[in-house]
Amino acid sequence: MAPNHAGYDVTSETPDGPGTLDGMQRLRTPAWIARHVAMVVLVVGFLGLGWWQVTRAAGGNALSFGYAIEWPVFAGFVVFVWWREVRQALRAGSERPAVPAPPVAADAEPVAATPAVRRPVRAARVPAAPADGADDGDLAAYNRYLSWLNANPGARPGDYPG
Repeated sequence: MAPNHAGYDVTSETPDGPGTLDGMQRLRTPAWIARHVAMVVLVVGFLGLGWWQVTRAAGGNALSFGYAIEWPVFAGFVVFVWWREVRQALRAGSERPAVPAPPVAADAEPVAATPAVRRPVRAARVPAAPADGADDGDLAAYNRYLSWLNANPGARPGDYPG
């Protein structure tokens, strides 16, 4: 039987696909090992605290029934977040498009690469002229008020002399 080409997933068959052992190598870095260990420690700890609350509730502490339910929910949330991070890490590696380097002529000078972080560009603040050319008196008064507030940073709006 021929595979369904419309829904056939070829990314899992690529050498570095998310379902292959090569794709899983990125989850063996020191940062990921620390995440795996933290997940296991938190889940075991939360489930242990849940069991402790069950034993307290069985001893007559009615409030512990709520905590006996709460701790396993916390453990489930840790597993949920860990699983989402694993899936995102596996997908991020397979979705990186291969961008070929532009061909460089032998006599051409090397071109500087675009910096990863660009510096902000400062633009001069120039007040815009009214579209119809008429001067609005209320707008001019409000701008004078704002200029006065800017010139007097400690002043309150009620101190405005105009």
